[in-house]
Amino acid sequence: MASQPGFSIEPNPNPRTDAEREAELACPAFGQAFTDHMARVSWRAGEGWVERRIVPYGSIELQPAASVLHYAQEIFEGLKAYRQPDGQIWTFRPFANAERFTRSARRMALPELDPQDFVAAVDALVRVDQSWVPGGEGTSLYLRPFMFATEPFIGVRPSRSVEFYVIASPVGSYFASGVAPVKIWVEQETHRAGPGGTGAAKCGGNYAGSMAAQEAAYAHGCEQVLYLDAVSGTDLEELGGMNIAVVMADGTIATPPTSGTILEGVTRSAIMQLLRDRGAKVEERPIGLAEVIDGARNGRVAEMFACGTAAVVTPIGSLHGKDFSVTVGDGTPGTLTMSVRAELTDIQYGRAPDPHNWRHRVV
Repeated sequence: MASQPGFSIEPNPNPRTDAEREAELACPAFGQAFTDHMARVSWRAGEGWVERRIVPYGSIELQPAASVLHYAQEIFEGLKAYRQPDGQIWTFRPFANAERFTRSARRMALPELDPQDFVAAVDALVRVDQSWVPGGEGTSLYLRPFMFATEPFIGVRPSRSVEFYVIASPVGSYFASGVAPVKIWVEQETHRAGPGGTGAAKCGGNYAGSMAAQEAAYAHGCEQVLYLDAVSGTDLEELGGMNIAVVMADGTIATPPTSGTILEGVTRSAIMQLLRDRGAKVEERPIGLAEVIDGARNGRVAEMFACGTAAVVTPIGSLHGKDFSVTVGDGTPGTLTMSVRAELTDIQYGRAPDPHNWRHRVV
């Protein structure tokens, strides 16, 4: 096993066999199987970041008083590695994820990891476990960097010891239905985030608070939840784990502004750039729920899509709430939605030129 710059390597003594790995890669479900190793970097107050290691994937030992278990001081990221037609492996915009990770750390009073070190940890793990990067259509290696407070103490203050890990999982489509229109439940009772809160940070608490609404969505036959703003309760914000965009009949694309309550999606910003490159009119503005419902009914709203690292670009077929139910367009994947999805994935998989130098070569 080749050494990785800056990282010591402890090989997994019991890696999966070639046959076991190939079975996992043949039809990978999302986030259910994990590679043989993980990256680990430790931080201690007064010492900084130390002990850069690639270690066997396995359990993490924590004391019951570890502060993350009581005060949820943690953050995470998500990005993917893609096998190219020539067999090389590249990631997509890893420095954008690294910079967002830094912003999240700052908001959650965690130590900031230099973006170069963030990317180095991701690269080191991918190189060691490169045989886990699938090559099938629509597949990739999902990478989950995360950081959490480990100091054993009971008291509300930032932890003096922290761990940073990267784990990896071969994945296929995020939704079991693949690239098919999803049904969205519009949550009108609870909110994902409020002004001055942690909405722009990628921390677990934001997602924990969304679980009850997600259960309500499932109960109404929907796959995802769409949240409204916490001030007026009238404007679209984001889904439980994805950003959202509305395509008007005149070709204008509107998306809610990332004003501190919405996560600044790496995929979202790439898509908006690709659309602007086409000459499309892109508006980052408040979008009222009433505008969307009326637009879906009178034809002014032609398409809607959700976007994020996990699901890439996903068409939205219908919106449902406690007192309404509307179909978006004709309920099938929209032309613009599918064309921008194809354009983005062609860049990610190396099938098309990369005009913005978003791809990062790993192997």
